[in-house]
Amino acid sequence: MSPRTLDGDLRAAAASRPDHTAVVAGGKRLSYGELDRRVAGLATGLHGLGVQRGDRVAVVLRNSADAAIAIYGILRAGAAFVPLNPTAKEAKLAYLVEHSGATAVICEPDVTQRIPASVPVVTTGDQLDRLYALDPEPFEEVGPEDLASIIYTSGSTGVPKGVVFGHRNMHFVAGSIVEYLGLGADDRILCVLPLSHTYGLYHLIMAVRLGATVVLQHGITFPGTVVAALVDERITVLPGVPTVWQVLVSLDGLAERPLPDLRVLTNAGAALSVARLQEVRRTFPGATFFSMYGQTECKRVCYLPPEQLDARPGSVGIAIPGTEAWVDAPQGEVGELLIRGEHVMQGYWRDPEATAARVRPDGVLRSGDLFRADEEGFLHFVARMDDIIKTRGEKVAPKEVEEVLYRLEGIHEAAVIGVEDERLGQAVVAHVSPAEGVELDVRAIKRHCALNLEDFMVPRDVVVHPALPKMDNGKLDKLALASLALSPARTA
Repeated sequence: MSPRTLDGDLRAAAASRPDHTAVVAGGKRLSYGELDRRVAGLATGLHGLGVQRGDRVAVVLRNSADAAIAIYGILRAGAAFVPLNPTAKEAKLAYLVEHSGATAVICEPDVTQRIPASVPVVTTGDQLDRLYALDPEPFEEVGPEDLASIIYTSGSTGVPKGVVFGHRNMHFVAGSIVEYLGLGADDRILCVLPLSHTYGLYHLIMAVRLGATVVLQHGITFPGTVVAALVDERITVLPGVPTVWQVLVSLDGLAERPLPDLRVLTNAGAALSVARLQEVRRTFPGATFFSMYGQTECKRVCYLPPEQLDARPGSVGIAIPGTEAWVDAPQGEVGELLIRGEHVMQGYWRDPEATAARVRPDGVLRSGDLFRADEEGFLHFVARMDDIIKTRGEKVAPKEVEEVLYRLEGIHEAAVIGVEDERLGQAVVAHVSPAEGVELDVRAIKRHCALNLEDFMVPRDVVVHPALPKMDNGKLDKLALASLALSPARTA
């Protein structure tokens, strides 16, 4: 894989296929030639605002053509982009902008009041359009080792950390993913996942690397627009997270709808239960499904070859091309997953102590997750090291309990956590939400668990919610669940 830069990918695509559609979003269609021209104009405008090589510029935009232009305009200017979720509250957004040392922010007008007054703001609409139209100045392309992005972790267990990536890191992992997914220049990727998180972001980066097309939408609040895009844009690649698949498999008639162009489905961010995976495969029978695992600190770690899905439905597979991933324990035993490759982060922004705790002197990334490898080397996620529940002197992996819960008809979502208990040390507590039109019986849920789990793994409490809380990246928010008081009316 070449050490080309991210902006170098755009320059190459604009030169080789200027008329091919690059981005579709919000009624706009940009060719690679037009995308490149707007990127060059924006980069010129950013230089005029004082943005210099190595600076950081925050992008606080929903999925849109402007977001794609902003990311590559910042890179063209020699700076690094910091993608931030526009729904973040004022205190968090201000912290992230200040912590990153952003010299400018690109956002929608209604976000400006949440940005620190000391930071220059460029807003969508007339202001951005004027910059797009500027005559571009000549730009010296940055090198593979230059800073490309700071991407903040979700902060589910504490203060968000800024993960630092150079062009080499991001270009390498995008190429590795493209290789194992078998993507090409004629693919059309539908991205409903936010560009402020790595899973969504890399679909833009991969499309530009290939000279392919990415169709951007704002989440899956209106699933009908997703289905329409699948048909109208002849989508070939559909990435998702469990919440996306939950919505799609519940749509009446989707499994019978012809989607002849759709050929690749991917899942990351959080594992799908085995039962939900089978629902997805039944809903999209003509597409190949890739189950994947990754972390912000290196983007992607491993994937399960689709031909292994039936034999190893709970596995996340093998290391992605050009990298290594192994369990720090004898074969078959549980240990920490370790990762080596060019995709490993440079470190945490302004946090050398946290960096040293995660990246060893030899460059190996400590995942902080517990895995086991089977007899053929396929990797199986067990739990996050800080998620393991210690109860009655035993250790419980929440995922194992969640898998049993998902096998019970009527449960839509499930999350298992440990809560402090004077007698047990920690008690196993299951939080569940029902499928539409279902009334869950918490006593029946506990009986189901007792029939399928060892005694110490059976939840002490089962709490039913209309819906489980989620973080802005679509993952279930276990930190929020831990802070909720148990509801006696819905607990057993």
